[in-house]
Amino acid sequence: MTTLAADRTSDASTPPTGFTSWAQWAEEVRALAASRNAVILAHNYQLPQIQDVADHVGDSLALSRLAASVSETEIIFAGVHFMAETAKILSPDKRVIIPDARAGCSLADTITADQLRAWKTEHPGATVVAYVNTTAEVKAESDICCTSSNAVEVVDSIPADQEVLFLPDMFLAAHVKRMTNRTNLHSWLGECHVHAGISPADLQAAVQADADAELYVHPECGCSTSALWMTSVGDIPAERTHILSTGAMLDQARTTNARKVLVATEIGMLHQLRRANRGTDFQPVNSQASCRFMKMITPEKLITALQTGRDEVLVDLEIAARARQAVERMVAIGKPGGAE
Repeated sequence: MTTLAADRTSDASTPPTGFTSWAQWAEEVRALAASRNAVILAHNYQLPQIQDVADHVGDSLALSRLAASVSETEIIFAGVHFMAETAKILSPDKRVIIPDARAGCSLADTITADQLRAWKTEHPGATVVAYVNTTAEVKAESDICCTSSNAVEVVDSIPADQEVLFLPDMFLAAHVKRMTNRTNLHSWLGECHVHAGISPADLQAAVQADADAELYVHPECGCSTSALWMTSVGDIPAERTHILSTGAMLDQARTTNARKVLVATEIGMLHQLRRANRGTDFQPVNSQASCRFMKMITPEKLITALQTGRDEVLVDLEIAARARQAVERMVAIGKPGGAE
């Protein structure tokens, strides 16, 4: 598990075996990437050392869309498996490699294509809205995708009398239902184990300890509803409470003058927030909110992937084409924004 110290600096732990320094390791990573004509993409929740060596850091959808536009023919995706799949869906002619194919996602794993097909038979004619944190097979069974920052806009684009099946995150679904006042939105009971673990009790304790701090809360968090309730009763000021995707958190961090910001999301995000604004103290609402799947992509595995070209991510062409349609329908509505 990543420590808070490691989130503060990329020099906080010993470099991989065979390297005398992180600088030497980074030089080798970049040389290997150049030799493969590869671009390295890293998600915001990756280890700081991997974020620092990547060509681009961001949320999964933004990275996947960027991958489709770069000149490199190979994509090294430091993230979890559904993210590398999305990159392959949007870049079918490029080779996509994930440094550890076992890096899954507890949220994406909460629903399969078979389960979605069965759910659809219970609600014939409903529009299926799939969060991008889903497998290619699930996207292919969906009508339109969404991100955490545009989920409300996507659902609002659907006729008011049309039933909506929203999957898989129940906390994001609750946020969307609250914002749209939609009574015909049905949610799948899925959750990210890390975000769900950031509890209302964690939030209350953090806010009580730093009453004048700003608060950034990801809508996947188990405490997102509590954050809004606490603002409504005056426990925390509404003007200092922000429900934000990871991309929106970065935008907010770049302009804030707050002395301190409490952050309710996976702790890997702290590295990018601290880089974006050195004058603000960013601290986690729950210091144990670390995704073990994200942290499976280690510096050693990144080197191995660059040396060997494993593990390649492949998506069935027919599934990829249908999944791509769901993503493109979302893009046609408006700017996707931050995915996670």
